[in-house]
Amino acid sequence: MMHSMRTTLTIDDDLAALLKQRARELGLPFKEVVNRMIRAGLGGAAKRRRGSAPKTVPHSFGFKPGIDLDKLSQLADELEAEALAESMEKTRDSTRRQRSRSRA
Repeated sequence: MMHSMRTTLTIDDDLAALLKQRARELGLPFKEVVNRMIRAGLGGAAKRRRGSAPKTVPHSFGFKPGIDLDKLSQLADELEAEALAESMEKTRDSTRRQRSRSRA
């Protein structure tokens, strides 16, 4: 059940006329239309909450500026390809050295 607070509110004449017209159109009491319009104007802030909002705890992952987190897979692929190329280069160099020793 919602509790009500009785108060005096000064409304501009043009707004009062619009609210009275809306009340007639909807067949509702003036105060109900005023409350609905205030809720609509406040949007989501006027809705009742059913508990405390979840808390978000920020965390720094230690990424340096300039690293695009959406491209981490691409970065991993490039590092893997680089490591493979270095490995193949070492294998090729050791094979060449073995061939040159065997010829001598």
